[in-house]
Amino acid sequence: MSDNGCGFPAPGLESFLFKPIFTVGGFEFNKVILLAVISTVVVVGFFWAAFGNAKVVPGKLQMIGEAGYDFVRRGIVYETLGKREGEKYVPLMVSLFFFIWIMNLWEVIPLAQFPVSSIIAYPMVLAVIVWLTWVILTFKRHGFVGFFKNVTGYDKSLGAVLPLVMVIEFFSNLLVRPFTHAVRLFANMFAGHLMLAMFTVASWYLLNGWLVVGAGVSFVMTAALIVFEMFIQAVQAYVFVLLACSYIQGALAEHH
Repeated sequence: MSDNGCGFPAPGLESFLFKPIFTVGGFEFNKVILLAVISTVVVVGFFWAAFGNAKVVPGKLQMIGEAGYDFVRRGIVYETLGKREGEKYVPLMVSLFFFIWIMNLWEVIPLAQFPVSSIIAYPMVLAVIVWLTWVILTFKRHGFVGFFKNVTGYDKSLGAVLPLVMVIEFFSNLLVRPFTHAVRLFANMFAGHLMLAMFTVASWYLLNGWLVVGAGVSFVMTAALIVFEMFIQAVQAYVFVLLACSYIQGALAEHH
């Protein structure tokens, strides 16, 4: 019986805590890290296998790889940055998209059943990489003065409200931006995993006498949520990369 007295083991934060598989020098290697490492191996291994020996007439694996690569290149990067400016950033965006997507996808894979992105450290590191890219590009393209104008939204036509706008824009771009970029991905994966865990546990819990009807409803909801989560997993990878491209576009754009 659980502490709530009804015996229902409601999923909570314990669903996101894992015992270490092994410990080396104080570093704990757990299930989440293992899934992140496997995600890296899967992405690198797939594209290596697809393009390591690329042919003019592609095989099935190369065709799939080209379709995925082209989706990010044309559907996200070119649409945001344009072909001329965007081409150099395609490898970064393709890597981000598929790495995030695979990390999310573990949520619906048997035995794994956990989205790596629901641990905020992972989205935060990726968001910081994008943020640093944006900062460096802004400095390189516009210099110190241009960087200052870019991050503060400097526009003398604003008149008396300009100081207030500059303060808001400064904190928004340098502090809030990487946080919101990471939290958007984290929150969706965290909430989705918690919902799936809730309905999955409820399906088993309600298999008791007349409550079996409720178990059936809960099971149907679990199946529906799995399908919905598969859609959300891809959407969140898309949105993360789209925002990354948008930030880079802002760094490359001329300030007026």
